[in-house]
Amino acid sequence: MSTSAPSILLTGNQAVAWGARLARPKVVPVYPITPQTPVLEQLTEFAAEGTFDAEIITPESEHSVMSACIPASLVGTRVFTATASQGLLLMHELLHYASGARAPIVMVNVNRTVASPWAFWPDQTDSLSQRDTGWIQYYVESAQEALDSVLQAFRVAEELLLPTMINLDAFYVSHALEPVQVPAQDLVDGYLPPFNPPHRFDTDKVESWGNVATQDMYYRHRQGLSEAMARVPALAAQVDLEWAQLTGRSYGVIERYRCDGARTAIVTMGSMCGTARDAVDAMRDAGLAVGLVKVRLFRPLPAAALRIALTGFDDIIVLDRNYSPGYGGVLHQELRSVLYGAPVTPRLHGLLAGVGGVNVSPAKVAEFVRQALHGDVQSESQWVR
Repeated sequence: MSTSAPSILLTGNQAVAWGARLARPKVVPVYPITPQTPVLEQLTEFAAEGTFDAEIITPESEHSVMSACIPASLVGTRVFTATASQGLLLMHELLHYASGARAPIVMVNVNRTVASPWAFWPDQTDSLSQRDTGWIQYYVESAQEALDSVLQAFRVAEELLLPTMINLDAFYVSHALEPVQVPAQDLVDGYLPPFNPPHRFDTDKVESWGNVATQDMYYRHRQGLSEAMARVPALAAQVDLEWAQLTGRSYGVIERYRCDGARTAIVTMGSMCGTARDAVDAMRDAGLAVGLVKVRLFRPLPAAALRIALTGFDDIIVLDRNYSPGYGGVLHQELRSVLYGAPVTPRLHGLLAGVGGVNVSPAKVAEFVRQALHGDVQSESQWVR
């Protein structure tokens, strides 16, 4: 049953902080970094006014932040953190440790360009370069989705014991104001039960942690991680459905927008989905049968759901706000892998659009589509502005 809530104007960063407050974590290590800093500022304001009962820790670096998150999680405490760009890269070593330790930390990453050159604009290369660390990865389109995804992420992370990263584009989402419905605390408490892991540091129930593993033990640990990851898409869809029943808001694992009857699909992630929606509406009004497929869950990549979602299209235009040197657009290449061997394979066009935060307007998206349909876009990732 849907329960409406009043809307208040929040930036994406503020919405993230509200999501963290509602989730009731007990330990929150954070190091400030542009453009994530307002998340920490809002959480400290909540703590100062007595509405956020958590231990906020500000270590000397992001590496130390994750070093604090892991043991806090392993003692059975709900843990939240946030970072961006270079901060996420500095955590890289410990991201592997967190997933291997099955520590269900929830972290928000504000997607920002990585150096060098030094810049502060939206670009998803920072988080996509962490795709093999064993973290679940969500990409969100709006402040509302960011708040809701924090709560959904804790459900998924704590049930499967997997760390989870929620990614939102710098400035386009992190600093843009929009109306956001903040759910009531009692509604969230009913949706998100207290964290009660099966294993924890406990002197009354002694277990061994951090020992050197044999080859077979390491193999079995990685196999267990694989089995947990395989359960993510179904569970993520289920907790999203439960959230929809409570609030009326649903995002799915992937979303098809105006795809019925469409022969061409735009596929992208993050805030560019909002731009693509406007472009699709304009092209539909102009008589061009185009739809949008939004990828919300990127790791694990929901390959089966994507094959179904992309069935029936003649052309797929992938918009990547990232660049992997020597590889191209990451989402484009991942979709090529997903569609390989399909009975009927659509033409896949990869466009490096919005890399480094370059603005991509609805009119520009429509232009990309027309270029692809006229054969002006190659099958390999292509730079466009």
